[in-house]
Amino acid sequence: MVKKVLMVAYQFPPVGGSGVQRSVKFAKYLPLYGWEPVVLTRDDGKTVLRDESLLKELPGDIEIIRTPAYDLTVLPGIFNKIGKFIAWKILIPDGEVLWMKKAVRTCLERIETGDIDALYTTSYPYSDHLLGLEVKKHYPDLFWLADFRDEWTNNPYLLDKPHRPSRMKKEREMEREVLKKANILVTNTPVMKENFIRLNPGLGLETRMHVIPNGFDTEDFEDLGQKKIKNSQFTITYTGALYGRRKPDLFLEAVGNLVTRGKIQKDKIRILFIGSFKHGVLGNLIKKNQLEGSVDTIDYMEHGECLKNMMASDALLLLEGGGPGSEAFYTGKVFEYIQTNNPILAVIPENGAAAMLIRDTRTGVVCDWSDVKAIEKGFLGMYESWEKGEGIIDPDYEEIARYDRKVLTGDLARLFDKRGFK
Repeated sequence: MVKKVLMVAYQFPPVGGSGVQRSVKFAKYLPLYGWEPVVLTRDDGKTVLRDESLLKELPGDIEIIRTPAYDLTVLPGIFNKIGKFIAWKILIPDGEVLWMKKAVRTCLERIETGDIDALYTTSYPYSDHLLGLEVKKHYPDLFWLADFRDEWTNNPYLLDKPHRPSRMKKEREMEREVLKKANILVTNTPVMKENFIRLNPGLGLETRMHVIPNGFDTEDFEDLGQKKIKNSQFTITYTGALYGRRKPDLFLEAVGNLVTRGKIQKDKIRILFIGSFKHGVLGNLIKKNQLEGSVDTIDYMEHGECLKNMMASDALLLLEGGGPGSEAFYTGKVFEYIQTNNPILAVIPENGAAAMLIRDTRTGVVCDWSDVKAIEKGFLGMYESWEKGEGIIDPDYEEIARYDRKVLTGDLARLFDKRGFK
């Protein structure tokens, strides 16, 4: 008998970006394990990033319930800055709380039909989990799984720029209530789980919280071909956003140093940035390091096109800055990087979860994000291997297979199957 799970995911196609991948893949593969997804999300109006292609991955008959987004960050003209200030600084825990408060009624009405067996909420935004709390008040016996793609009050970006003390206190209370009331909790890395347990004693998270990492979907790569062609220039590609601690400053400095010292030929390298970033800031960094003509910047593109560019590269660049909490997470794209079979130059915290993943899968070279000399050595090693036509990695395919989205969705389904747990 097929069971139904109501998936609350504000970030869902045609909204684009890395945040939607996890929920999309879960929704795609849950039917293989006897669970039919019913998705509650925002409307498909104005969005900053849009990717229609992701909708094609979902079952044709999937039920998607859309309610008004009330997104203040896309207001026109002079109202845009005001809207962003209210969404990011005034509304608690995030601007999406406006959507959540209006969507509660729709959510409860759908559950009232009597065919929903479990509830799934995912963050970011954290308002998704607040909707779960509201549902629990009305349906205390409904099994609820809360999925944390990233940490909440211990999020590195929030540690760098904390809210005012009163708001931080309020959000910690909200977070603790979610951790207390959800039947099962899921997070993205073992380090995140350890942090949740350490910071929230007495809630039994040792047994109620599970780790399901992000992963890659083998079907995304089926039509891309696996035959590698050496480019006429050593091409290294970065995909994703650049913000907060995630900066290319030291990487570009390292490459600039190698060019200046004659270790590499400037006209033999091509650095490609694909995604969401401030072109002016990046352009200044390129000029500062005298890399004009060797760096291309391309705005966000559909997921499939992005994968084609990754596959066509000679190497891939992973960037993550250090600081409090940085060791806890890895971005979703690292798994797709791994699946390309291209070597990864990982400019990241050398003792974090992402570094451990790359070492375990033997898919790249880890250079601590703050060590310019180490970055120079890592880049030069990949460049010289490319020149000689030699491989620099020896992937562990058995380890890599653990991160197949189908396998990971099976882990999620088994947690739903334990819904008798209270």
